[in-house]
Amino acid sequence: MPHIVLYRKIDLHEFSKHFSIIFQKSPLIKITRIYVEKNGLTALLSVVVIDNSHKEIFIEISTTRSKTTIRLHPRTDPEKTDNVKISLVLVYHQIISCYPNTKILKSNLWDYIQMGILN
Repeated sequence: MPHIVLYRKIDLHEFSKHFSIIFQKSPLIKITRIYVEKNGLTALLSVVVIDNSHKEIFIEISTTRSKTTIRLHPRTDPEKTDNVKISLVLVYHQIISCYPNTKILKSNLWDYIQMGILN
């Protein structure tokens, strides 16, 4: 399962205030909403990816005392196309724009992260 784990706890309520819509035209990746649990430990982002097929998925951001994980929601099981993986990286880029000193602890998306994808 594609994921990015960050070295720090992200304040998801604060991040949701700074979240801006992510829209990429070709191929289409659209992330328009963020929902944060009342306890602030998990957020879901609604994602539409249209490449060879139409996928509506959720990206989950979950946080603990020492780390934050960006991944596909466990009940979401789309084909892991390049564009599904890129959608996770786009969320990562938005997080580091709010929290620039955030470092990656581990990931299986290094090739996509190193491509320097920016929205």
